[in-house]
Amino acid sequence: MPRIDSFLKLGLAQGCSDVHLAVGVPPMLRMNGDLMPIKFRELSDTELESYVLEILSDSQREHFDTGHDLDFSYVGEDGGRFRVNLFRKASGVGAVFRYIPNEVPTLESLKLPSALRDFCDFHQGMVLVTGSTGTGKSTTLAAMINHLNQTRNLNIISLEDPIEFVHPSKNCQVIQRELGTHLTSFADGVRSAMREDPDVILVGELRDAETISMAMTAAETGHLVLGTLHTTGAVKTIDRIIDAQPGELREQTKSFLAQSLKAVVTQILVKTPDGRGRKAVLEILVNNRAISKLIMTDQSHQIPAQLQTGREQGMQLLDQALMECIEAREVDPDDAIRYASDKRTFKRFVTDTGILPVLDGEGS
Repeated sequence: MPRIDSFLKLGLAQGCSDVHLAVGVPPMLRMNGDLMPIKFRELSDTELESYVLEILSDSQREHFDTGHDLDFSYVGEDGGRFRVNLFRKASGVGAVFRYIPNEVPTLESLKLPSALRDFCDFHQGMVLVTGSTGTGKSTTLAAMINHLNQTRNLNIISLEDPIEFVHPSKNCQVIQRELGTHLTSFADGVRSAMREDPDVILVGELRDAETISMAMTAAETGHLVLGTLHTTGAVKTIDRIIDAQPGELREQTKSFLAQSLKAVVTQILVKTPDGRGRKAVLEILVNNRAISKLIMTDQSHQIPAQLQTGREQGMQLLDQALMECIEAREVDPDDAIRYASDKRTFKRFVTDTGILPVLDGEGS
């Protein structure tokens, strides 16, 4: 058994989401959003490198030795599945192992809004799930693919970096392709997918202008495209897509967003009141005629007002969702206020008064 499995097994027993290994510190576990060291000695460079080399293939080792980072999936001997990022830094090797449950989650088990089930009924266009790293975007998309797989008869092509949740084909044919293993780039993956009779294309990350352009083409030509962006709100997502394109293509991009962008879901994870878990809280944009007009006329700053008044269509501002979760006692108000845009309306719920001066210092 690779020695690194001992740390991963301990992490799973503790219920962590991530295992961090770095030179000069003991192994650390991400527990409900907080990083906690385990009782172990500080890792040396040669020790940690010997650990990680035990789980690499010859091609992965060659790639890593040339100075490149590595993203790959790893399955321990006990069956635990992890998404791994391996890198080098000033003091030596570093690695992060993100636990991937073997059972694919459902929208119901994640307690996500019913609007996300409605998004799975679209036959074409683009649906984006956005948020910072580690906010559960991949998990939400996996639940949407799972819903499609159970309720429709489709050809789903999923482009991932790396493959995380494994989807056995049920009512759908689910084809999962991995960056670096089956394709050289997301853009090439989308280009190939459009020749493979797809109904749904999942793009693991819209990380560059070429990938965004190819995904837009796929969405315009009769496919449902699901994808992620590292943006923290509906407005920032729209602006990011427009700004990613060359100046001469921006009007065309705005036209695409006005017509083919179906929805934007922005996700955060907030601690539960008992501190033993985290809950996904979502901002949701559903494109309609009013929002399309705001996009075309460069008035995206007015979109939040549409989200606030669009509850009947499944829309909600993040602040609205946070407030509902606080009132339902589903999240810790002291953690929730960190994510709120208008922190003043949340101050009456704060139990740790020590954070109020900090919030005031932020201009809230």
